[in-house]
Amino acid sequence: MKDPFGRTISYLRISVTDKCNLRCVYCMPEEGVRLLSHDDVLSFEEIASFTRAAVSMGITKVRLTGGEPLVRRDIVTLVEMLAAIEGIQDFAMTTNGILLEEFAQPLAAAGLQRVNISLDSMNADQYAAITRGGDIQAVVAGLRAAQNAGLTPIKLNCVIQETPAEPDAQAVLAFGHSQGCEVRFIKRMHLATGEFSTVIGGTGGDCPRCNRLRLSCNGLVRPCLFCDLGFSIREMGAVEAIRRAVAAKPKCGATSNALFHSIGG
Repeated sequence: MKDPFGRTISYLRISVTDKCNLRCVYCMPEEGVRLLSHDDVLSFEEIASFTRAAVSMGITKVRLTGGEPLVRRDIVTLVEMLAAIEGIQDFAMTTNGILLEEFAQPLAAAGLQRVNISLDSMNADQYAAITRGGDIQAVVAGLRAAQNAGLTPIKLNCVIQETPAEPDAQAVLAFGHSQGCEVRFIKRMHLATGEFSTVIGGTGGDCPRCNRLRLSCNGLVRPCLFCDLGFSIREMGAVEAIRRAVAAKPKCGATSNALFHSIGG
């Protein structure tokens, strides 16, 4: 698939839930957010059917996101369903790692290939403050479980304020290197004002090279994280929603009224 600017679209990010077991300060307000109803959230069958259609149209890379994907009930079943789709060459998940110690081995057995883990500080108190209560020891245990399960290469996603020279970022970098993990730095984004930067060590935010579509957990195919357009797969079907999203893909992101927790920032 080619968008209007000649970019080949081959990467699909699927948000499987808007729920999360953390309340990170850059993702949602302290009081939380109004969650979608059960009927609004796509079923596993709807997600798998959509993914099959997307792969038939040229998608080769699939990533599961959230919210926190591991809080979705029976997530391993969905992983198994998607892993069975012929044509997916790269199948990954982004997680905060809190539940990864429990899920790493079942996910690998179901066909997941690798994980990215969000980690913004190595200081337990600072990590708890950023995530509003998260336990960094659970994340470290999850990372080691992922290593043992073969969900590699593991990448660490570290949100920074301005620069990777910040103490928290440097501590995450040192830890990542000690564990054989790649580390990418993501400058704190602001959807409403359109403030975003290229991911340091990754390809996110690099608009001229963007190859992504996003499926929100309530069934909207979104052409860009920083774009309010969304095309409902329930209303128009998977193929038409994908075609319209690709055709509407902007040259560069601008602003969005959506929240990270619902579209897997």
